[in-house]
Amino acid sequence: LQMLERQVVGGEQAENKDLQEKHKRRKKYADERRMQLVSALQQSNEDSSEWVLLNVYDSIQEEVRAKSKLLEKMQKKLRAAETEIKDLQSEFELEKIDYLGTIRRLERDLLLFQQLLDRVQPLIRRDCNYSNLEKIKCESAWDEEKGCWKIPELLIQKTRLP
Repeated sequence: LQMLERQVVGGEQAENKDLQEKHKRRKKYADERRMQLVSALQQSNEDSSEWVLLNVYDSIQEEVRAKSKLLEKMQKKLRAAETEIKDLQSEFELEKIDYLGTIRRLERDLLLFQQLLDRVQPLIRRDCNYSNLEKIKCESAWDEEKGCWKIPELLIQKTRLP
């Protein structure tokens, strides 16, 4: 009965030592190859979720532990990214407030200078080239190197009667 059982359980080749050794070598080679692949994947992209999908697990608990560990890593990355986004948004908001304050201050300064110019312009002599502001604006040019406006020289045109 035991001899029949060995033949049925192992098949016709149950007693074949060469075949058993061949199976052992194949299994050993497959295990080594699997370990090499797992280590290579972990080294190349340790945080990637792909290696979890490619990994072969010995038990469900091992798979659950590995996937839970990966989930925790990804949650930490997510929290870090969310924190960075909040920091960038607050920094952007502070810069925006600063820019708006600068714009308001510059608008007030511009209004002051415009009002001063409106008050002073009637006092400028008519025979001076500065009496016509629009003409001065057209003749003025921005100098990139110096970072200032080039304004035409002051000329007083005296008309002499013969």
